[in-house]
Amino acid sequence: MTAMTRTLGRDGQLVSALGMGCWAIGGPWQRNGSQAGWGSVDDDESVRAVHAAVDAGITFFDTAANYGAGHSERVLGKALQSRRDQVAVATKFGYRVDEDAREVGDPDPDPAVGVAMVRASCEASLRRLRTDRIDLFQLHVGDLSVDRALMVREALDGLVADGLIAAYGWSIGDGRVEEARRFAEGAQACATLQHTLNVFQDAPEMLALCEEQGLASVNRSPLGMGMLTGKYQQGASFPRDDLRSRDIEWMPYFTDGQPDPQWSARLEAIREVLTSGGRTLTQGALSWIWARSPATLPIPGVRTVAQAQENAGAMAFGPLTADEIAEVGRLLTGAQADR
Repeated sequence: MTAMTRTLGRDGQLVSALGMGCWAIGGPWQRNGSQAGWGSVDDDESVRAVHAAVDAGITFFDTAANYGAGHSERVLGKALQSRRDQVAVATKFGYRVDEDAREVGDPDPDPAVGVAMVRASCEASLRRLRTDRIDLFQLHVGDLSVDRALMVREALDGLVADGLIAAYGWSIGDGRVEEARRFAEGAQACATLQHTLNVFQDAPEMLALCEEQGLASVNRSPLGMGMLTGKYQQGASFPRDDLRSRDIEWMPYFTDGQPDPQWSARLEAIREVLTSGGRTLTQGALSWIWARSPATLPIPGVRTVAQAQENAGAMAFGPLTADEIAEVGRLLTGAQADR
């Protein structure tokens, strides 16, 4: 079995091949007046979930200033206070955050202001995370022009030189491969590109770029916003403060707050392969990602101890075999043809 570890960048920190995504533990928040959280959370359970993840071998935690308008960072910082040296902490920046209002706004359009806020954002995240350094600091504005991203990169190099961050990356819009290449090339401290990757949404060109450049491919939406767990059937509903209750262009798995029938049919087509060998659906979906590339580092969202333990259990199985991943591809092609 492939070792279940990854290196952050060309010569960076060694971490588990599975991370914990911390969007959900931020609780409710709004972006430009629209709900952007995953519903109400129990902060004590969130802390227990982080501890369970560490105990199960997860050593990479991905959050953002956006999540809960700083609340996710605060909860994660509290949870890791006595375990900070055992893990790598990744966070993201780039948007205007109002912690009191739990509101996140668009980036400032002035390039000079955007560059100046890089250090201020870093210092604010350090305070919320209760730490003296950030292992991975990621640009969160996925559609930023590459010229402005390169300006931000200069500011990030300054943070590396000052010891405030160890490495940086870009959580970039899907399909922006050439922009990602320009950001990563020639930047020794650039360690990662974060992009969507799951059984339903492959990203071969971005994976190839990460392998070519020696970067970790940090995979958001590895479980299709929960669709690939198999927990949501027709008739399921989400509370109003869960962003899955509304239609969002980049989240095709749910329509009118319901699992989309087309995606549900595709999941049923591959269920048997993903659950082979004793895996749960969740674990099979993570194993598919590891089989796609040795650079992949999925970060499924977690807000309960049970979720943390189930996700971590996937590492005992490792990647799907070449035959299994080929079969998944064949079955998905057939399911799409049957629409």
